[in-house]
Amino acid sequence: MPSPNHHCTPEISRRALVAGAAAGAMCTAASAAFAQQGAPTPRAKGPQVWLDMDQKELDDAYDQAVYAPNAAQLHKRREANSEGVRSRLGPPLRVAYGASPIEMLDIYQTKRPNAPIMVFIHGGAWRAGLAKDFADSAELFVHAGAHFVVPDFINVIEAGGSLMPMAEQVRRAVAWVHNNATSFGGDPNRIHVAGRSSGAHLAGVVLITDWKALGVPDDVVKGALLSSGMYDLKPVRLSKRSSYVKFTDEIEHALSTQRHLRRINCPVIVAHGTYETPEFQRQSRDFAAALKAAGKPVQLLVGVGYNHFEMPETLGNPYGLLGRAALQQMRLTPV
Repeated sequence: MPSPNHHCTPEISRRALVAGAAAGAMCTAASAAFAQQGAPTPRAKGPQVWLDMDQKELDDAYDQAVYAPNAAQLHKRREANSEGVRSRLGPPLRVAYGASPIEMLDIYQTKRPNAPIMVFIHGGAWRAGLAKDFADSAELFVHAGAHFVVPDFINVIEAGGSLMPMAEQVRRAVAWVHNNATSFGGDPNRIHVAGRSSGAHLAGVVLITDWKALGVPDDVVKGALLSSGMYDLKPVRLSKRSSYVKFTDEIEHALSTQRHLRRINCPVIVAHGTYETPEFQRQSRDFAAALKAAGKPVQLLVGVGYNHFEMPETLGNPYGLLGRAALQQMRLTPV
């Protein structure tokens, strides 16, 4: 008597084999992705360096690639989306805010007169990134009736390892926007700032600026949205980022926003994703808690299921976690 498989044709057998191979490949890829997202590899734990972390754990906690295996894909998508925004809105107004070649602003202008302004500080681990590649959220603000301004600034490598030139340039960029807002149809009394990753760190530094030294009012910033940032540099200094950042006691203290809460005088939205590194989550939680304890208006947003590079994509969506929050803070209605 023929076996049950006697009537199976070679075509069906090949399909089954292909399907089985594909399923196996998918399982292998999924396993690899899971491993990259933090599945522990057995190893001997070293001496504690920060909280309960040894050196490798701390280094990994400040290395986004360890927790975001799709980072390269998201970088390409952001750059492509930025190109798409320029194709629809047109090229930005490009103006200088300082003397050096890098000190330039991209201004995506809304048609509304005397409009509020969002100054966006890009990220890139302090060592990468250009304004042109961070235009992906511009449409949201322009169509809602706000100007979207993205400054270029020196990176830490070009600055010889110091974060101070970056902080100083970003501060001068915000001061320039205030002093020249009317030249591009902006309202100098309605400036907001936003930042992501190392840009959120720099945007936090903006909030603790001595504005009188720059000739602008103390309340120049009316609100801030800080996504996935760092607000105390002590653990960062202990991590492998110190291989390219020349931290000093002075820089650590001066550029740790959480140590200067008394200078903050505007509402702050702090955000992080649940798939971010443990330190970027902790930094956000601790900063938001410190602001609340100091009596400052603060809102903590948690993006469930988002990693470090996926969170910023919600800023360009009026119904996304960050986009909705930014528009509400600026009292704008999505279009």
